[in-house]
Amino acid sequence: MGIGPLVAWRRTSLRALGASLVGPAIFALACGIALVAFGAGSSPPGLVAYTFCAFVLGAIALEFIRGTRARRALDRSSWPAAFSSLVGRNRRRYGGYIVHAAIVLLALGIAGGAYGSTKVQKLEPGQTMRIGGYDLRYLGSVVRNEPNRTEIRARLAVSRGRQRLGTYLAGKNNYPVEGEVSNEVGIRTDWLRAQDLFLIGDQFNNDGSVVIKALVNPLVDLIWLAGFVFLLGSLIAMWPDEREQRRLARRGAPVPAT
Repeated sequence: MGIGPLVAWRRTSLRALGASLVGPAIFALACGIALVAFGAGSSPPGLVAYTFCAFVLGAIALEFIRGTRARRALDRSSWPAAFSSLVGRNRRRYGGYIVHAAIVLLALGIAGGAYGSTKVQKLEPGQTMRIGGYDLRYLGSVVRNEPNRTEIRARLAVSRGRQRLGTYLAGKNNYPVEGEVSNEVGIRTDWLRAQDLFLIGDQFNNDGSVVIKALVNPLVDLIWLAGFVFLLGSLIAMWPDEREQRRLARRGAPVPAT
């Protein structure tokens, strides 16, 4: 996906392709080195996935930069105007590039699972567990009877350092008629850090203690963002082009008999 857009149809050569790959390859290598420097080398599969994603993003950015520079040289316009004109005149091509970027975001969100954390711990009221920089303090359990179910929830005060992030509930619903039990998960989404904290009340004991399963999922929010970027690229690629419609109309026009 990173190499394909750089290959000119029927006009490429190994030398030209190699020259086009230099920029994205250097960008990917720099990202890989930076990730190792910041401690992301603990997961080789995740590091490889991130590096290749950086290569694809670099190739997409290179195509936009080269196209905008060429359009600016032709129109003698500003960078924003040249970029808008470039996308407007080549909607299918550059809309497709945006779809490629959405797939990269999806891959990054999935690869983030390689750096996730999971911890299971039994807590007494007042005790604290720590995971992924979060402190979870167990405040006790609450039980509530509803017409068709019994709810039990563990109250967990979540904080990061000295910052209090709120109280979250994790527990179970017991449906006596159906004979079923469902888990009700407490979720905290951190959009700035692009990660989710999942809290599961795994087991509730008669002495008031509880077994909590906590999961930290990095970059999972990129999966949601990828859907919106994919939709944007699809709309750009499918948006009607007046010039294309005129060409099709001329092509389908009846030719006078001679």
